[in-house]
Amino acid sequence: MIVKHKVADYGAWKKVFDEMKPERDINGWIGHEIFRDAADKSTVIIVNRVKDIEGAKAHGQSPALKEAMQRAGVISVPEITYLQDEEMASY
Repeated sequence: MIVKHKVADYGAWKKVFDEMKPERDINGWIGHEIFRDAADKSTVIIVNRVKDIEGAKAHGQSPALKEAMQRAGVISVPEITYLQDEEMASY
């Protein structure tokens, strides 16, 4: 699952994101990667590794997540894409 949104302050956002790990654990998160747009540092892209789409969607509908996003300074509607694993390689 990929989430892309803008944040007012990356440091403040990251602190709240880290605080939400227990909530992610409950919903089947198994890992993530965080990226920032090279041209616009307020744009954050999170590639989430989840056990299943149902858990990902449950997390997305969580009142705790909505409250955390407000506290974290998310300033745009998140763009969410659900993907299916096909292949991964490291070089």
